[in-house]
Amino acid sequence: MERPSRSILRLAISLAITVPALGFVAFEARGAAPAAAVQIKDFAFAPQLLTVKPGTTVTWVNSDEDPHTVTATDKSFHSAALDTRDKFSFTFTKPGQYGYFCSLHPHMTAKVIVRG
Repeated sequence: MERPSRSILRLAISLAITVPALGFVAFEARGAAPAAAVQIKDFAFAPQLLTVKPGTTVTWVNSDEDPHTVTATDKSFHSAALDTRDKFSFTFTKPGQYGYFCSLHPHMTAKVIVRG
């Protein structure tokens, strides 16, 4: 059996798979940092509550026609305005609860919980 190339393996490990019904799928490959994805769609973050381990990189993807931001209530992270299909990533290194919202549409709120 032929072994996959290193670039194919790196690509497979680095991807966060989006599943529309769930909003995200998080996975951890051996030797790779954990990853998770949040969809921005219909003026909401999906999932609204995401629990991850320290070291996880979360990527938000704007699937709306309108721009949105990802802004931590404690100001620990803030994206620029994300147009359709734009992405923003942040790596959570410390345990805690991180509420966030869209600064353009403050009714859009969600939370990431980091558990060690």
